[in-house]
Amino acid sequence: MFKKRLFIPGLAIILILSLVLAGCSQEKQQASPASSAQSSTPADKIKFKIGYLPAVGHALYFIAKEKGFYEQEGLDVEMFQFTNSGEGLNAIKAGKLDAGSFGTAAPQVFISKGTPFVDIGGTQSEGHAIVTKPENAGQYSSLQGFVGKKVATVRLATGDAVWRAAMAKAGIDWKNQVTIQELDSPAAVLEAVKKGAADAGLVWVPFSEMAEQQGLKIVSWSAEHMDGHVCCRVVALADALKNNQEAYIRFSRANIRAYDFYLNNQEETLELVGKYVKLDKELLKKATYSGHIHSIPDPDKKRFIAFWEAMKAAGYIQSDVNIAKHVNTDIYKTALDQLKQREPQNTTYQKLDKDFSINNL
Repeated sequence: MFKKRLFIPGLAIILILSLVLAGCSQEKQQASPASSAQSSTPADKIKFKIGYLPAVGHALYFIAKEKGFYEQEGLDVEMFQFTNSGEGLNAIKAGKLDAGSFGTAAPQVFISKGTPFVDIGGTQSEGHAIVTKPENAGQYSSLQGFVGKKVATVRLATGDAVWRAAMAKAGIDWKNQVTIQELDSPAAVLEAVKKGAADAGLVWVPFSEMAEQQGLKIVSWSAEHMDGHVCCRVVALADALKNNQEAYIRFSRANIRAYDFYLNNQEETLELVGKYVKLDKELLKKATYSGHIHSIPDPDKKRFIAFWEAMKAAGYIQSDVNIAKHVNTDIYKTALDQLKQREPQNTTYQKLDKDFSINNL
């Protein structure tokens, strides 16, 4: 009897330990999908140079860099800041950058003049605004209010092109009926409006929120003139894409992962973006998650082509180039498919896959 009493508790202990160990094993199995992206890190590192503007529309770059997604995807990334789109695109054209996001109008103007830029993804859609002094806001309730006015813009800015296209569509000859001042930066535009050197100005997020903070008023958003328009296309040179395709697929994977993070981690996203965009946190949150701007990595071929056609109709560009040949959707789709294979239950990747068919095919 004495031996049996010892045996039964001992057996119970063994059973309990077995269950605990099984539970630990199950926890590890359940946790594995979260670390699957890291476990797929390539053995080599490819050097990659990215150009950006200090704006929330480039949040995906900031997140991917700060969270280590580029490194995990096998890229050794350097990031370079520019003041405006023209500067950044000239750097890509000269081979000093591998990729960058500098609007939609700007790369399309370069393409119209023969530069072999290719759209391979996105970092921003919409997100541009027209601002003026509060006492003048009522004058711009319709586009006719701009006739005879001085309007400050940033040269080659997407919002500027959207506004000019809307003016042309409304029957306004913006080349002769409006005085357009092309400045070097959105900060310069705000100063011109505040000092009265311009009646109104076109800027982008977060300068639109900064304008309000400085006493100006937003009179309209670019989406009101062209719903869902693309901005900040990720572009690269055609030869670079052909010669170094693997690097661009890795780059795209990291940006897609950054988008997933951006959607699901607002507070940390604001901390990361705040390292590059120097704004009060509440103002930064309003700019990043206001709904006026969307940080989506899809190349959006259909809207890229629609933007080109609108620019031609407005007289912003003159070209017979087949713009469809300047969009590569394969790199993004390959990257997205690889991430879906890693994490088949990831709802962000599933949604992006459905949207890809709508936006690109």
